[in-house]
Order: sequence, then structure tokens, then C-alpha cells
Amino acid sequence: MQLSIYDTLQRRVLPLTTERAGEVRMYTCGPTVYRPAHLGNLRSYLLADWIRRTLEHFGNTVVAIKNITDVGHMRQDAVERGEDKVIAAALAEGKTPKQIAEFYEVRFHEDERRLGILPATRFPRATDHVPEMISIIEQLIARGLAYEVEGAVYFAVKRFAGYGRLSGNVGEALRQGVRAEIDPNKRDPVDFALWKKAEAGRALTWESPWGRGFPGWHIECSAMSTKYLGERFDLHTGGVDNIFPHHEDEIAQSEGAYGHASVRHWVHGQHLLSDGVKMAKSARNTVTIDELIELEIDPLAFRYQCLLTHYRTRMHFSLGALRQAAEALDHLRQRVRHWSQVPQGEPTRRALHERWLEPFARALADDLNLPAALAWLQRCAVDRTISDTERLAVFLEADRVLGLDLASVATEHVKAPREVVASVEEHRVARASRDFQRADDLRATFDGYRVEDQAGDRAVLSRADRRVPVRERRTISSAKEVPDRRSESPARSWTVGIVTREYPGDLARCLAGALAFLPVDGEVFILDSGSRDEAQDRIAKIAAGDGRVEAYFADRDLGEGAARNALVRLARGRMLLMLDCSVEITGDLFGPLAQTLGDKGVGLAGPWGLRTTDLKHFDEVTTGDAEAVQGYCAAARREVLLEIGGFDERYRFYRNLDIAVSLAVRERGYRVVALGADRARRHTHRVWESLSEDERLKRSRRNFDRMYRRFHGKPVLITPSD
Repeated sequence: MQLSIYDTLQRRVLPLTTERAGEVRMYTCGPTVYRPAHLGNLRSYLLADWIRRTLEHFGNTVVAIKNITDVGHMRQDAVERGEDKVIAAALAEGKTPKQIAEFYEVRFHEDERRLGILPATRFPRATDHVPEMISIIEQLIARGLAYEVEGAVYFAVKRFAGYGRLSGNVGEALRQGVRAEIDPNKRDPVDFALWKKAEAGRALTWESPWGRGFPGWHIECSAMSTKYLGERFDLHTGGVDNIFPHHEDEIAQSEGAYGHASVRHWVHGQHLLSDGVKMAKSARNTVTIDELIELEIDPLAFRYQCLLTHYRTRMHFSLGALRQAAEALDHLRQRVRHWSQVPQGEPTRRALHERWLEPFARALADDLNLPAALAWLQRCAVDRTISDTERLAVFLEADRVLGLDLASVATEHVKAPREVVASVEEHRVARASRDFQRADDLRATFDGYRVEDQAGDRAVLSRADRRVPVRERRTISSAKEVPDRRSESPARSWTVGIVTREYPGDLARCLAGALAFLPVDGEVFILDSGSRDEAQDRIAKIAAGDGRVEAYFADRDLGEGAARNALVRLARGRMLLMLDCSVEITGDLFGPLAQTLGDKGVGLAGPWGLRTTDLKHFDEVTTGDAEAVQGYCAAARREVLLEIGGFDERYRFYRNLDIAVSLAVRERGYRVVALGADRARRHTHRVWESLSEDERLKRSRRNFDRMYRRFHGKPVLITPSD
């Protein structure tokens, strides 16, 4: 059977053809090893793994190359400013860039192993292939496609006629697509660097015909792919974010140097989305394999989850969905254990290959339609016309492609220690003789294994570390998982919303102050945004002390905007007071706030206001009209928050979110008023104090830039007529 797949360059699904019959030479853009790979990165490596496994299933030999980028591409001044905390911390500990790269390379290989990704044939490192990169650059200069300026070499994009074929970025789209900062040495802004001159202090540099420097990012893959696969090879994979500029530039380099196309087929996997945006370090929404393990989630559950979405479709990730995938995988594993340990049914000797494996293969051959292939297997799982032994054979053969490691599950009982097997047999005998006390006592001797008793005297043995643990507390992974009451009429006077993360003592103080003055029909919702288990236990006990309080627990940090939106969804009050745990209400604040918000011209009120004339410099005020109310303690009518669309969930950090909300309220024509500072007290803000100065600036700046772009030039400032 032949695999047909979507070729990004040809923009259609077509049969995958090869230079050599029966052999597929494929290249995958590997990791840059100066930080952990996150699940978004790993989804594209899973795609390459499934393509490889499918090709091998169809009888091909696959030569798979996956590079390791261990050349630091961050500018030295950026490193010195500490813009990458991982690198900065490692350097502070006295580690060299080479040691940093080696550490994260080992971690990457371990992550792939835990995801069941087959090791590549070779993992070439960029630092070992600088001579090959220099050779290609020299060829490009000789062909008039590159030029040198003061020790740096650039590719002249407009001299390569085919530039833009892969991405569609040509003309104005190409100029807009250039992401790098303007380099005055370039003859044209769209040109890209092949070799960069080393700035002072850079650790990784090499001699070259143009002086000491280091290679550009794109040239590495041209050099390593063609060295190990030849000037012409069959398949190049990556994520859609590699299409431009990386793969577009790679095509220009390789074809420019060799005078012909190097890659037959280009295949790209779509983004993994988290909180509605691409999972990325810059978005602060990444999840790593180590974090899954800390959450007691088997990494193979993520592999299973990815099977459910076609590779050309954006995949929406949440820990809630991942937990469901873990439970589905656990259910499948239990079926495999039953089929292997206590099989039912007599062999039918039916043609299993034609009945089940050929349709499975046809789904794979149809643009790697793994969701359809898996759905077909699910039909096999419930087909009563075949025996469990035959069913197991089908699944184990299919799993050579799926990669869920079902073969080891099928042999768990065989590999169990002799002492465990003996205890299980004694347990079985005790149950058969109805000595249930003895049977229960023997469970303590299973040492890392679990036994599920079946009808009669049969039992199924499983490794406990491969079973999904029972959740002690229901958690959410998204604001959308809490009840949505926004369309309901208000049923209370006040709702108090508190977002917390760690520091349960601060929550207790904040909650006590709110409850002391809350009107009798008021309610309090607490949303814990990913505290550790110990802190969540304490928070649950604090919340349980008053019937007006209800707590929700997230299994990760939702981000400030999303967490506050969850509270808006829950609120039943006509008015909503958002409280930070650093604030303690010391007097009747609800009365004055209710009176002020009773004026329909007022949209937002709170003790600590901000005045500004330019959206850049702010002064605190505690009485009168203001441009903003600080979010530590801010109240609004629920209808106003709904009118502005709630909180912008792109604000994962709390700073400047309050200003953005306040300005959105003013944009709708409402006043923002400061009052009540004598009835509330601010304490140390633990989250802020826990951050370094650099991290405070970085997080705040990102939010400030977003706020400023949104409201600069808009009629949101107080005018004399106000």
C-alpha cells in the first residue's frame, strides 16, 4: 500500500514517491536545545514518527534524520540582559553553552522516549557541521545568490526566482512576513543571514572566510539534511510555523547551491493551541512532559490525544481533555489485559488481515487519517464475531503504527515478579474459597501491581503505575468548564470573586474581611489557579467554613484574565467585587460601592484609582473620577462587565489588566470612580514579591504594550468636560 499525504509545496494530497524504490529518506527539523521541548513542539515530532511508522508498516525502509540545533542564536546582549531565564540561570551557575545544550539534548531524547517516538537514524548536531555550512555558503556566493558585508553573509532573496513558492510570501506579503529586526547591513530587508559576525563575548564562534562568526539558523538544516540524505531526498517534515521563514529559506539555500530541488515532499503539522492561542513560551501557556508526570499523567496519554485530531487540523489542548484521553487509554489498556489474561471466545480463523487490518491501513494511506484508523479499531474491539485472542492480535499489529506500547501491557502479567504472581494466586484461591479477609490481606503484598477480580476465580493483573489514579478533587482546565450564568438574571446583590494561587493564609485574611461586611444575600467564589496540592487542601478547608463560599480548583495557572472570566461566568450578583488576596476589607465597603454603582453613569469603582494624561505615567488617587481603578479591589455592575466582553484572556499576568478593563469601561461612556480607601487595607503582594526585577519588568511590559496599542489615541482619558 502507498501513503498519500498533503504536500505543502504542491498544495494537495498526492502519493508519496521516492528516489529509491522501497526506501524513504526523511528529515525532521529537531529541537533547539537551550530549553525543554513543550507539547506543541512534540506534536510535530509525533507527526514525523507516525509517518515513519506508517511507511515501515507499508514495507519501506526509512532513513530518518533529526537535527539538534546546539548553536546559540540569541544575541549576546540579549543573553547578558537575561532575556532567556534558562540560559541566564545556567550561565550564572558557571555552565558553558555546550553544557546547557548537552543537558537539554538528553532531556529531549528522554521526552521522545516517554512519548514512544522511535529514535532517528541519526541526530546530527549543528556544532559538528559548521564546515558543511560554510561550503554551501561559498557555493551561494559563487552563484551570485549571496553577498558579504563586514564579516556577515546574506542571501539575496530577490535573486532566487522561486522564493515564496512554499509559503506564498511574495511581494508585499514577503516584506510584512519578515520578522527580524532591521539589519542595516542588508541590501534588502527581506534578505536573510547565512553567516553572522560574532559580537564581543559570544562563546560559540568559528573561523570562516569572512572572519570569526557563527551560522544562521536556516543554513544548518540545508547542510545536515543533504550530508546524510544526499542532494535529493524524499520527505521533509516540521510544524506549520517552520514554513516561513525557515523552510522557505532552506529551499532557497539548497536549490540555490545545488541547482535543483532537494526535497520531493514537504509535510507540515498544524499548531497545538492552549487557551485559544498557539502553545509557545512567549504566550506562557506551555506544558512539558515533566509537568505531565508531576500531574501523574502518563505521557502516552498525550500521544493518544493527538491520535484523535488530524495532523492538518489545529488541536485544542487542555489538561481536562488530556485527563479524558488518559482515562480512554487506561480503558484500552484494560481491554488488552483482559484479552491477554482472561480471553473469551473460540478462534474463528477468519481472515483478520482483510477484515480489520486492511481498512486500518487504507485510513493511514488516506493522508495519514489516524482518527479514522483508530475509529475502525474501536469497531474491532466490540466485534463479537471474533475471539479476544484474535482481537488482541489485530490491536498489537495496529499498535506498531499507533505506538501506544500495548505489547508491554499485554505481557505485564508474564513479567510480574515471582513473589507477586504467587500472592495473586493465593488471592485467587482465597476468593474462590470465600475467605475474603485473607484475600484482602494479600492485596498488600502485590508490590506495585493491582488486581481486578473477575467472575468466578479469574483475576486481571496490572501495573499500578500504568493505571489512572482516582482524582481526589475535581479540577478545571479552562474558564469555560465552570457553570455559565451570564444569561441568567441576577439573583443576589453582590458576588465577590477572588483569584488565588498558593499562599492560603493570605486568602484566609482576605476572605474573613469580605465575609465580615458582605450583605446577607451575597456570595463568594474562589478560583484557585493551579496551587500545589497542599495549598489546595488548605484552601478547600478555608472555603468550607462558610456556606456562602464556593471554591473551584484549576489544575494549572489559567492566567489572570481567564481566571477572572471564570468568576464572571459564575456570578449571580447584580454587582461584582473582584478582590486580590493581598487586600483586607476593614469596614463596610459594600454600601458606598453599591451607592456609587447605583448611578448608571458609573461603570467601575474601587478604593485605589489611577489618573493619567498619556497612558504612560499614572498617579494614584483615592477619591473622585479616574481613568482606571486598580484591580486589587474593583467593583462593577455585572451588566457592565458583560457589555465590555469580560476580561481579555491574553493578559496572563495581572499587571495592567486592570487598566485595560477600566479603559474598556470608559470607552463605553461610563465613569470610573475611586472611593473607600479608608475601608480597605493592602498587604504585601506575594506574587509580585516572588518575582525578580527582570521578570516583573518583562511580564508587565508585555501587558503594557498590549494595553497601550489597544487604547492609545482612543477617547478614554478624562477631559475638562468630564
